[in-house]
Amino acid sequence: MKKRLYYFDNAKFLLILLVVFGHVIRPFIEENALTMNLYKFIYTFHMPAFILISGYFAKSFKSKGYLVKITKKLILPYLIFQGIYSVYYFLIEKNSTISINPLDPQWSLWFLMSLFFWNVVLFFITKFNPKVVIMSAFIVGISVGYIDGINNFLSLSRTFVFFPLFIIGFYLKLEHFNIITKPKIRFFSVLFLAFIFITYYHVDFNYEWLFGSKSYSHFVTPSILSGLFRVMFYSLTIITTLSFLSLVPKNQAFYTEWGTKTFYVYLLHGFIIQFLRNSELSTWLANYQSLIMLATLSFLVTLILSTKMITKITKPLIEINFSDFQYNTKKFTIDR
Repeated sequence: MKKRLYYFDNAKFLLILLVVFGHVIRPFIEENALTMNLYKFIYTFHMPAFILISGYFAKSFKSKGYLVKITKKLILPYLIFQGIYSVYYFLIEKNSTISINPLDPQWSLWFLMSLFFWNVVLFFITKFNPKVVIMSAFIVGISVGYIDGINNFLSLSRTFVFFPLFIIGFYLKLEHFNIITKPKIRFFSVLFLAFIFITYYHVDFNYEWLFGSKSYSHFVTPSILSGLFRVMFYSLTIITTLSFLSLVPKNQAFYTEWGTKTFYVYLLHGFIIQFLRNSELSTWLANYQSLIMLATLSFLVTLILSTKMITKITKPLIEINFSDFQYNTKKFTIDR
């Protein structure tokens, strides 16, 4: 008898919580080493893990009407929230002019644009050998860093840089997740993540390398070392991503259902975060410098935006009345 798979719902909730937490602590990362290292540590794997999971659930791309569905699911909300965020930032940041550019994704909306491109590309690249596709994705991701000017426009830089994670997720099977969640693997995952976190105290690097949104010239004079630096980050990202995913609980938890609402949290939390950053509350939080307080705030924001009341109110904007397009995880099972 097949049971509902809770693993991915749990993973998505934990990841969206880390996304919110990372954005909450961003204004305070220059204040102390702990906050800075925690910020770098989170950004090493939280979006890559989201991207890998997104690739895993893209296996049905050949189903009838899939392209239309992802357009409705990703591009329409992108255009709507691109406009809303542009006006919102104009109001709360008191800018002199308002700029609405659909080709330059606002803040976290880059993920929707990139996710759309990744899904479309599957129609063309899955005809080739998976090993060739994965290797080519890494080569392109490394090479684009040498192109000056590749940046946030259409989220091109992130689209190329993070595509290897998406395509790896696409080719992963359920048994691979069963393997990484075995007790022995989990033990070594804890050790590895702890090692990376401690190592970050002794290694100084620009955290924007983790964003994948800038060319190499933004950081250094481009050379062969620039590409090798990205190779290093790829290696680090993949191992930390798999290590995190190995620690995700497989059983139902109190937050499992909230993991089905991550799309809402992702699109909506920017309104709260930007309000906090432009209010007196940000100064008050800076004075206390309490990670426990910031973590609690992040959890509350994630929880509130996952409630039925919020999802019901915002559903017309986010799902554009196409609520039938949902990732169906019921058909998957995982060893317990």
